[in-house]
Amino acid sequence: SSSVDISALRIKYKEPKDIFHESSIEVKEPFHLFRKWFDEACSTPEIIEPNAMCLATATRDAFPSARFVLLKDITDQGFTFFTNYESRKAQELAENPNVALAFYWLPLRRSVRIEGTAERIPGAESAAYFHQRPRASQIGALASPQSRPIPSRDFLDQKERAIKEELGPDGEVPLPNWGGYLVRPAAVEFWQGQTNRLHDRIRFRKPAGPEEAVDGEVLHQGENGWIYERLAP
Repeated sequence: SSSVDISALRIKYKEPKDIFHESSIEVKEPFHLFRKWFDEACSTPEIIEPNAMCLATATRDAFPSARFVLLKDITDQGFTFFTNYESRKAQELAENPNVALAFYWLPLRRSVRIEGTAERIPGAESAAYFHQRPRASQIGALASPQSRPIPSRDFLDQKERAIKEELGPDGEVPLPNWGGYLVRPAAVEFWQGQTNRLHDRIRFRKPAGPEEAVDGEVLHQGENGWIYERLAP
């Protein structure tokens, strides 16, 4: 067993003066607020990799898996990441496009959860991004049969050396079966921690249907087709 008393691990979050109020949201839709929070995360020295996010996928039979990937673009359409199209995540996305993303920026006591569907971006966009990556990263992507069992670490090192010898110092690295996915969100939840554990949770989502009533008390009309609501922690 661990020598650490795990049940006693606890940190302070925000204080009452720092409550996350709906009135502080300048534009009532998720992309504007995400960019604001993301910019603050990028400006916080303690956050080394602000674009790291947990990506959860599931098989056709709803068996889940999760891993960390890097956000590489954010537009009003959604969130983009890149991967090997023969990886486990890609195989699961081919069976079931429903995904979830989660960001956690501890120094800011903030998290963002995203639920939606993933689709491949155009091949030309994937190729353009691939060839602007560092050369070592391009070669690594070509060398690695991602998610497949391999005999040893030396197997990868040998493949990398062989590719370098074949291409020489200036040869263009061919694009492997690799590219981007765009996650189109249906719901985006913004969480900010409070020390008293009465955390702030504000969720933007698309309406469930035309019959869903916006009452202005619990459910509020947002902008660009979004509605929003506060959730109990």
